[in-house]
Amino acid sequence: MEKVLEIRVEITGEQRVRGFAGEAAMVAFAGDADSAAFRGRILAGGIDTQKQLAGRRTLSARYMLEGTDCTGAACRLFVENNAELPAPGGALETHPMILTDSAALKWLETAPLTGRLLPGPKGPLIQIFAERPAQS
Repeated sequence: MEKVLEIRVEITGEQRVRGFAGEAAMVAFAGDADSAAFRGRILAGGIDTQKQLAGRRTLSARYMLEGTDCTGAACRLFVENNAELPAPGGALETHPMILTDSAALKWLETAPLTGRLLPGPKGPLIQIFAERPAQS
């Protein structure tokens, strides 16, 4: 698998509610991406919805990036990235899905993707890896 995106996230706000059966948070964020495949920024509206129910904590982030692809063409990427927090000490693996208007990156829409969430200087660092299809 090759790393196709690295996204530096900066948390910009957070709302929480504690219910009787669990809790939820909506975490707003901004940031930028810099990789060989794509360079750009997260557009306004990036949100990570977190839920804690019956001992399970799930994350579901949705955001749009705007920038340039590996050919220098202007493009946008929509990313939905889902995860369940692992047991203590486990790595946080995410399950991303990407849509794009980039002809050069359209293969990401159908490629097997996996992600990793790491601590960064101002917020999480998201790495997305893809299995590139075989060339015919």
